[in-house]
Amino acid sequence: IASLIAGNAVLTNLNLKGNQLCGIDNYCEGTYSAAGITALAEALKFNGVLTSLNVGGNYLGPTGATAVAEALRGNEVLTELNISNNEIGSEGAAAIGE
Repeated sequence: IASLIAGNAVLTNLNLKGNQLCGIDNYCEGTYSAAGITALAEALKFNGVLTSLNVGGNYLGPTGATAVAEALRGNEVLTELNISNNEIGSEGAAAIGE
């Protein structure tokens, strides 16, 4: 997915809600890994047309939320971000709020 997002000039809406981007399912089972969200975040750095991103329900944690925040800092067109149900904590919330 990440390789398809980077540099994509037409993708404006991306909904990855509940896709276990960090290895944890809806029952809080699995092994956490930030590899998926980090790869996605890296790709988002090169997408300047994304206006809506939904990564809700992926248990991103503070690490994943920080990766998303850093990736979107250069995006000047994003108007909608859903990071609900991700257990981002105060550290992740602070990163998103910057």
